[in-house]
Amino acid sequence: MSKEQSTATTKSAGHVIVDTLEAHGVKRIYSVPGESYLDVLDGLHYSSIENVICRHEGGAAYMAEADGKMNSVPGIAMVTRGPGAANAHVGLHTAWQDSTAMVLFVGLIPFEHRGKEAFQEFEPQAWFDSGAKRVMILDHADRASEIVAEAMFAASSGRPGPVIVGLHEDIIKEQIRPELHPNIPVATGGMTVEDWKALNEALQESDKPLFITGGNDWTHEGAEALTAWLEEHYIPAAAEWRTEGTVPFTSPSYVGPIGYGRPKPTYDLLEETDLIIFVGTVPGDVVTDGFTIRQNWDKNNFLVTIDPSLRGRSGPVSHQIVAKPDVFIRDLVRMDLAVKDTWKEWTSRMRGEQEKFAALPPAEPSTGKARMDTLMANLVPSLPEDSLITLGAGEHTNWAHRYFPTNSYASMVSARNGSMGYSVPSAVAASLNYPGRRVVTIAGDGEFLMNGQELATAAQYGATPLVVVMDNQEYGTIRTHQERDYPNRVSGTQLKNPDFAKMAEAFGGFGVRVELDADVPAAVEAATRAIDEDGVFALIHLIVDQRVRAY
Repeated sequence: MSKEQSTATTKSAGHVIVDTLEAHGVKRIYSVPGESYLDVLDGLHYSSIENVICRHEGGAAYMAEADGKMNSVPGIAMVTRGPGAANAHVGLHTAWQDSTAMVLFVGLIPFEHRGKEAFQEFEPQAWFDSGAKRVMILDHADRASEIVAEAMFAASSGRPGPVIVGLHEDIIKEQIRPELHPNIPVATGGMTVEDWKALNEALQESDKPLFITGGNDWTHEGAEALTAWLEEHYIPAAAEWRTEGTVPFTSPSYVGPIGYGRPKPTYDLLEETDLIIFVGTVPGDVVTDGFTIRQNWDKNNFLVTIDPSLRGRSGPVSHQIVAKPDVFIRDLVRMDLAVKDTWKEWTSRMRGEQEKFAALPPAEPSTGKARMDTLMANLVPSLPEDSLITLGAGEHTNWAHRYFPTNSYASMVSARNGSMGYSVPSAVAASLNYPGRRVVTIAGDGEFLMNGQELATAAQYGATPLVVVMDNQEYGTIRTHQERDYPNRVSGTQLKNPDFAKMAEAFGGFGVRVELDADVPAAVEAATRAIDEDGVFALIHLIVDQRVRAY
């Protein structure tokens, strides 16, 4: 901030918005510029906040959503009115279904032009009301800091989610007093005496207890504390779909992922266990395989979530503990229970199934076409302990669910709403958040082209993810459904692709195209060397056979 800016008796509302974000701990925002919020952009010029300029509003929204997953502060995106807001909507849906704290600032037409079908005019409340926690419009300049503070609070409080803030381009230019609204504290809940007694009794009576972790409302410290308690008591934990890493991949208590296409051992877990404690999530349709598993009300389910409405839940609820994960775990670890032999046997059996499932395939290449199994077998042993994976949607993600060593929170950043195009933007955001960590993303060929242009953003800001594009020339997940319901009638799922390696080089990174399995080990080595020695992102374009799946 300049001397002139810091000593001013008044400031524009746009500059006050930036100051308020800074006071809330925002380090980085993701934007596509527009004339509707130029005054905010001007405020960012004087700010410590890094403004990451993206190539598409969908990419910016995905990056902000991923940022919200990785940090305790909501992710921030800024876009312009009309088309810009429309393009960003996909990131909002991801934040809504994934319960991610995120604030989207949308520039709007001048206040006095409302209702006249002005250039790019739209009605924010009508567009966003069903897919955001709140839609807020700044219509009085002197409320600028208050509105931002309310938005940050709304995104983080209760079950986290997206909040919209509309900014009329004339309102944000008005001069106001620069006092900032205080941060609004977020309630975190906690175990009551009755909660403690009920959970303690349920655990003591259980022979096959199971924890299921999920959601994004965790900290690294909370995840570590839970892991230590589970291991001490020989109690197993599974991970909600695409949230692996809360309990580490290598932990003797970790027994695998539960989600679409899950392996049979974890599929059977939900019916076999006599007590489930869901922490940070609820038994929704993905966990329960379309509301079919564990629906009988004689089942014993404890739900630990700060959301008293239990939005997204299905099946029985024995007891709800209204708490964010960290606060629940703070109380849980004080619960010292006598370890049962049945717990040891149950956890050991399920951990053995997970170890067999996650055992790497042979690293030695086959004589034929390139294979994802070979790539994972060569990549995983080279990964540092703190490596992080980001994923979009598609069958290609299952190689990561099966083999990638997610050893801390957050080491898997993904879109649980099945949103394609998430892989590259989330990898860029992860690499910017964690410079020096190995960030890997696995993208399908169909998914990559939805937001692959954000590799230009990676090059511009020095992000260095390793991008694996699994190219099977089709929308694989849809083809699988098609073969099940309309066998031998392939329609609307086949693709013809460009050379993705050359695209990576054109964007300023390293690219290698791999068609033969024999060339996979050298490609993995070359790609990681380019990241470590040249400081650029790297892309492996892997040409694979169709209809080959991870499990």
